[in-house]
Parts: sequence; C-alpha cells; structure tokens
Amino acid sequence: MTFRTPEFGRRLGSGRTRLVLPVLAVLAVLLIAFMVFTALWTDLLWYRSVHFSSVFTTMLWARVVLFVGAGLFMALVVGANVMIAHRLRPAYRPLSVEQQGLERYRTVIDPRRKLITAGLLGLLAVLTGSSVSGQWPVWLAFLHRTSFGQVDPQFHKDISFYVFTYPFLRLVLGVVFATVILSILAAVMVHYLYGGLRLQGPGDKASPPARAHLSVLVGVFILLKAFAYWFDRYGLVHSERGVTTGASYTDVNALLPAKTILAIIALICAALFFSNLMRRGMMLPGVGFTLLVLSAILVGGLYPLLIQQFQVKPDELAKERQFIQRNIEFTRKAYGVGDVRPAAYGAQPETDTGRLQDEAGKLDGVRLLDPSVVGETFQQLQRVRPFYRFPDTLDVDRYKVTDGGQQKTVDTIVALRELSGAPAGQKSWVKDRMVYTHGYGFVSAYGDRFTGGGEPEFLTKDMPSAANAQIKVDQPQIYYGEHSPSYSVVGGAGQNELDYPDNSSAGQENTTYKGAGGVPIDSFFNKLLFSAKFQEKNLMLSGAIKKNAKILYNRTPRDMVHRAAPWLTLDGDPYPTVVDGKVTWIVDGYTTSSGYPYSEQTSLGEATRDTITDTRSAVARQANDRVNYMRNSVKATVDAYDGTVKLYQWDEKDPVTKTWMKVFKNTVEPKSAIPAELESHFRYPQDMFKVQRQILAKYHVTDPGAFYNGEGFWDVPEDPGAKGRRQPPFYQSLAMPGSPTEDFSLTTVFNPVNNPNLASFMAVGSTPGPDYGKIQILQLPRTPPTQGPGQVQNTFETNAQVKDSLYRLRQGNTRTVAGNLLTIPFGKGLLYVEPMYALAAGGAEQQPYPILGQVLVRFGDRIASGKTLPEAMKLLLGGAGATPPPAATPGKPAPQGGPELSQAVRDAITDLQRAVDGYEKARKDGDYPAMGTAWEQIKKAKEALSAANQAAVKQPAASPPPSGSPSEKPSS
Repeated sequence: MTFRTPEFGRRLGSGRTRLVLPVLAVLAVLLIAFMVFTALWTDLLWYRSVHFSSVFTTMLWARVVLFVGAGLFMALVVGANVMIAHRLRPAYRPLSVEQQGLERYRTVIDPRRKLITAGLLGLLAVLTGSSVSGQWPVWLAFLHRTSFGQVDPQFHKDISFYVFTYPFLRLVLGVVFATVILSILAAVMVHYLYGGLRLQGPGDKASPPARAHLSVLVGVFILLKAFAYWFDRYGLVHSERGVTTGASYTDVNALLPAKTILAIIALICAALFFSNLMRRGMMLPGVGFTLLVLSAILVGGLYPLLIQQFQVKPDELAKERQFIQRNIEFTRKAYGVGDVRPAAYGAQPETDTGRLQDEAGKLDGVRLLDPSVVGETFQQLQRVRPFYRFPDTLDVDRYKVTDGGQQKTVDTIVALRELSGAPAGQKSWVKDRMVYTHGYGFVSAYGDRFTGGGEPEFLTKDMPSAANAQIKVDQPQIYYGEHSPSYSVVGGAGQNELDYPDNSSAGQENTTYKGAGGVPIDSFFNKLLFSAKFQEKNLMLSGAIKKNAKILYNRTPRDMVHRAAPWLTLDGDPYPTVVDGKVTWIVDGYTTSSGYPYSEQTSLGEATRDTITDTRSAVARQANDRVNYMRNSVKATVDAYDGTVKLYQWDEKDPVTKTWMKVFKNTVEPKSAIPAELESHFRYPQDMFKVQRQILAKYHVTDPGAFYNGEGFWDVPEDPGAKGRRQPPFYQSLAMPGSPTEDFSLTTVFNPVNNPNLASFMAVGSTPGPDYGKIQILQLPRTPPTQGPGQVQNTFETNAQVKDSLYRLRQGNTRTVAGNLLTIPFGKGLLYVEPMYALAAGGAEQQPYPILGQVLVRFGDRIASGKTLPEAMKLLLGGAGATPPPAATPGKPAPQGGPELSQAVRDAITDLQRAVDGYEKARKDGDYPAMGTAWEQIKKAKEALSAANQAAVKQPAASPPPSGSPSEKPSS
C-alpha cells in the first residue's frame, strides 16, 4: 500500500490549477472569437441578401484601418518613450528611503518588465483603436469631401472645410494630444521608478537625460497646443458667445487676434523646451511656460471678457448687427429656407355670403378622417383575426381613383395589416417562427368620405381584397414591416405558412415564401451560426427546417435603410404605398451636419417632438443629436415582400449626399431612375418640416434689429387637447391663395411667443413637381388678433348650441373624441374644420371604436356643425346656426341662431346646471351633507333632461341642427 504525502497532493493540485487556467482562458478566447465571427458573418450575409455588401465591407475596412492605425500609433509612440526612459535610467542611484522603497517594486517588475509593458501597451492600443474606429464617418467624409461652392464671410473658406475637414483635423489633434499626454505620464513613471526623477533628497530632482527627455515631450505638447490655437480660430464660426451663433464682435475683434498671439507664444515656448536638449537648464522653458499660461488667462480670457462687458454690452445691437445678419443668412441657407418670405394675409376676410358659398362649393377632399384617431376603427373593422394588428397612427397618401366616371387624385388613409404573433394559447416555436410569418393586406379609405353610420369608406379592404378594388394589390403579403417578428424561417420545401383566413373547410389559405429576400438556413453551418446569433437551439435541432428554407431578420424598414445607408438620418414615420401592384415602404432620409458656419444649432429630438411622437408608438422619436444643416437628400424604398432596398438621390445639389455617394459607390441611384408611379407617392417629410418650422419661428425675421429685439418671434402652438405638447403638422389637400387648384400639402400654424392668438399659417407643397418643397407663410395681422387653435377649441366647447348638440351625441354612455383641427385658407381668411368622433361603450367582446358624429367649422366669428362638411358649411354660411350666441342672462339660456329648443329642455338644462354648481360649491366648502343633497338633485335633473330630450326627438321641427364640440382631444 502506498500513500501520497500532503506535499505531493498539493503539488499535483497546483499542477492541475496551472493546467486548467490556461485551458479556460483559451476556451474563453475561442468563444469570444466565435461570437464576434458570428455577428460579423451573419451581418455580411444580410448585406449580401439585399445587395449592399459593399457598404458592410467599406465600413468594416474603415473601422479596421482606424482601429489598427490609431492603436498602433498610440502603442508605438508610448512604447518608444517607455523604452527611451528605461534606457536613460541612471547607472547609479543614491541611497535613500525613497529609493529603498522603489527597489522593491523594481525587483518585482524587472523580471516581467517586457511582459507587463506589452500587456499595458496592448490594452492601450485596443482602447484607443476602439474609440477612434467609431469615427469612421469623419475620416471617410474627409477623404471624399465635396465643395459647397460657397465661402464663409470671415475666413473665406469653402463651407466644406467646416463640414468635412475641420472635424477630421480636430480628430487627428485629439489622438495626437492623447498620445503625447500618455507618453509624458509613462515617461514620468519610468523615470521615477528607475531613479531618473526624485522627490526627496538634496541636489537635482531630475537627471540630465530625464530632464532632456521630458523637455522634448513637453515641447511637443506645447507645439501641438500652438496648432490647436491656430485651428481654434476657425472654430469661432460656431461660437455661442454673441447674440446669435457664429463669430461675434468680441470673437472677431478680441478672441481671434488672441488665438493668433497665443499660437505664436506657444511656438516660442515649444522652441525653448526643445533648446533644453543643449542647455540643460529649466529657467528659460519655465519662463516661456509661465508666459504662455499668463497669456492664456489674460489675452485669451480676460481681454475678450472686458471687450464684451465694456464695449459690446453698452451698444450691443450696433456692435452685433453685422454678425446677426450673417447668422440669419447662413441659418436660413443651412435649413433650406433661404427663399421663404411671409406674405401678408387675412387683413380683409371676405364677408359676402354669396362669394363665400361659391368658394365653399369648391372645397373638395377636406381630410376629415384623422389618422391618429381611426386606428382603432381600422382595427375593429378590418383586423379580421386577433393575431393581426394595425398601427395606432395610420398614414396619409394620395391615389388616383375613378370617381363618377372620372379619374381623380384623392387623399387616402392607409395602413398594413401586420402580424402580431400566433393566437393566444397556441404558441410554439414552429408556429411563431414558421407558420405565422407575415402580415397580409393593404387597407385604405377615403380621407373625406364616410358611410351613413360614420365609418370610413374603404377603397381596399378584407382578406383577400376584391378583384375590382380601386387600388389593385397583386402581392399583399407583408414579410417586411414595422411590426414583423425579429426573425422567421420561410420558404422551405413543403412548408405551409398561414397566408390568410378564409371560408374553406380548412379555414385558412396557406403559402410558401418565394421571394428573393432572406438568407439560406438549410446548411449545418448556417444553422449553427443563427442558433448562436438568436440564442435559439431549435434553429439547430428542428427537423421542420427543410431544403431551400431561408431566415428573414433585420426586417423593419427603418432598420433596413439605416443599415444600407448608415450616413443618413431617417424620418420617424415610414409609410406604405402600392406601386405596380406591390406594397412598398417609403422612408425619407436626411443628410445632416453640425459644422455649417454661422448656423443655429437645433436638437433633432426636441424639434420633432409633438403629440404624435409623445403618445403614439408607430412614429419613432429622433435622437437628441444637435445639427445645424439638414437636407431631405434621399428617398428610400423597401419591398414589403422580398425586402429589396433601393436608395434614390432626391436632392441633387446637396454636397453631403455627393460626398457619401463617392464613399459608397453605386448604392444610391440617380433621381432620374425613380419610377413615375413611385414618385407620385412621395410626400414632404414630417421631421424635415418640423425642424424647418422651428427655425422659421424665429428666422422668418430677416432684419437684424427686429431679430435682436425678438418681439416678432413665433412659437408652435400647444395641441388643444394635449397639454404641454406641440400640435403636429397635418397632411391635407388645399388651395393656397392665388392658386387655382388644390395641392397636397403639409401644414402648420404659429402663435406669437407666449400668446394664444394666431400669428401665421405655413404650408409646404408635398406633391412632386415644380411646387414640391415650396414653403409659403401667410402672416396674419396683429390687430385685430386672430384666434389660435386653443382659443378656437375653446369656442367650440363653450358655444351653447354646440354644447346642447354634444349632449345629444353623448347619450347612451357615448363619449366624444375630437379629431385633427385643420386650418384652411378660405375666403381671404382662415377656416377651421374639426371632425368630432363618437365612441360608444363596447360590450364584453367588442371594443368601442370611433365613428364620425359631427363636423365642427368656424370662419371668423361664425361657428356651426353638421353631420357632414357640406351640411356644416351650409349652416355656417347660410345664416341658421352660424353665428355664436349672445351672452346668456342668469337663469336664461342664450338665444340660438337655429331652431328654438323646447321650454322643457331649457328648464331641464338650467336645473342641471344649478345642481352641478351647487355640488361644486359644497365640494369646495367640504360640506358633505350638502354634496349628497346636490348629487340627488343632479340625478333628478339628468332624468328630467333625458325625458325632455326624448320628447323633443318626437318633434323634429323643434330639434336644433346637429352640432357638437369636443370634450376630449387625443393626440392628432
């Protein structure tokens, strides 16, 4: 029998530990490498599937070059200085307590010095490379920069210098600065560790070699600072010091010469440090450095401050006028509104009833169907099955339809019936990923028409849609959509994917995907990769995946376009269209920059926020990127069936687009390649319009003096039904003053700052053609003031006639939901139109959905409502029920412009109001017994009013014209 000694066991255990740790480390490295390879390779496969592999390889090589270049530069320079510092270590180190303490560290480090240095330099290289590789757009844009053909007024450099060159030079300076600073720190540490620098003891604190080495490094740092001072001069075109963005009076007359002086002083100071290689003394370099610091404080800081306080502030407008003018000019150019000029409007609205009636007869296609309200209506009427869904905010488009035997273009509300997943209780991996793979159907409705029951009048509907539908859809399957699953396996031999439910014995129609999109997943290698990517073992093990099967992923239109064109900023609201019988997503792409000189910076996230983005999930919010240049440069499309992505150049003059077209060659097709049918569905993008309206709220003022005073600035009004949120812009067809025909436009209104009145109306042409993108602003007179959206909404809600009719609309637990408050130039004034939807209480199985109940209109001081717009306009302009009532006297309802209410109804309304007033007074006083008594009175008054209304219904002649006013306004 043999026994192992404890020592032997410990040695064996120690040997095992030494063996296990390297194995675990190797396995960890291999696992990380496999995951990185999986991510890169599956991305490449996706790019190949959409024929944009050159975009992936260009980005990858740019990242690799910057990663390796910056990392290697950092490691070599810092490593060289570490090696130099080590070689310059003193041969003899005087004995001291300090050196005795350092000796212990030297004893530990020296045997492993090369390994420690290599590890630290490698880590430094990885961190530097990772940071710089993310700046690949700056580098590629600099290499392929395109001239703007316009120079700035201060330095007379082309705008491209500030947009492309200046950011790259700052990037290079930043990397070199970081390298030099880390080199100084590393050299100081090595010199100190090996005795070249001392903190204690008599005599010099630095050896001559150490002093010379560090002098050179500090000299290089100061030399870089000289270059930085020089380039900082160009950065003054982005200064925020003055009244407006851009070089101000103080910047030009104080800071600009100060930067030049500091650059010269820094050059002299750097030369003094370099001279220390021969002189070996620190007095002159120290004097030079002190002079540089004092100059930076006095010349670069104090002097401009004094100029600002004692020359500019007392006479600011006179001093800044020239620079305010530069800011106005360049800001308007940067946002594409340089030619926009407000036109006076509304000083003398038409009063002749006959002329107004003639003009009302020409009102055609006013969009009463609110896309942010009727999503639930589409859901209830056209979802068909609970595993389909419509977005909460629908989209507005135009289509040519046959109406009365004639072809005409009409505004339409459109949406796709997308998939929400397998039915509840029937979920499994196969069903979720291989059966329920796609949505089905394009649904559209007239923007201005309703059925007799107030429901939308559909152009295309049902599953499948009728063969004679006005909009013909040959390929209704939605494999690529805003709510598509993260991935689906499709197209396998014999695979049955649910197409749509039908009335057959099977209860459904099946299909097998035959599109060009997707990546093959019928091989073991690809199954392994995608199992790792999606962390799903069934992709590897499932026998349901057959030959020719494909996997669809990265399927949302915005994500697909972002991957195909990473240099674009995308609009938050892609919208579906039908082109040549195929469902196609359209995504607007923007080129942006923050380097345009003298231009006001804007936060994209803040400028594009409104009721829709804050309360609806269908519209994406922009990031809070700050930009000062923006163009709608690209129109992108995504085929909803096969995922084909196409990019079309839209702004042919934009230098930023031209630059990126040189970077990613052959990825953007020219404007001439856009099919005519597709182009007819292009519209002016909302986010671009929102940014421009925020700019024009201030920059419609072009006189520097008036701009400085700021009295004429505007603001986007608050949404009347959503406190604290901006009113969104609205798509609608309208005829602007002087135009003989209606045009599809995107519209908004402005209030004066901190004033609820209306300041102006703004519209932009949204139909491709000569007027596309043409912004028109109708500026209203300040006196007499014109009521703004919030005030108009209030008049709708407080008009006695409208309130009474609204009560009728609410009978039977029905509530009202106000639609978009449209503003339309009409009769040399403005016509307000607001659809009022009724939302009835739903049963146990049926959810309520909004249907049109009333249309409210206002022109000047006239208010009316009707079941349809023509009826409301007839009441508005025909006299009866058109004007707001005079103020009521206590205890007596205000007289109505329409038919008289019965006395019973009047008495019941008065009693109900008195009871409500009594309840409110008791509630404020905290008198609970009185509250109970008042509540009983309210119930009795409601019963009396209900009985009076029922009696009135039996007497149509005594009923007022139907009208209503909103009680609740969701985002619109």
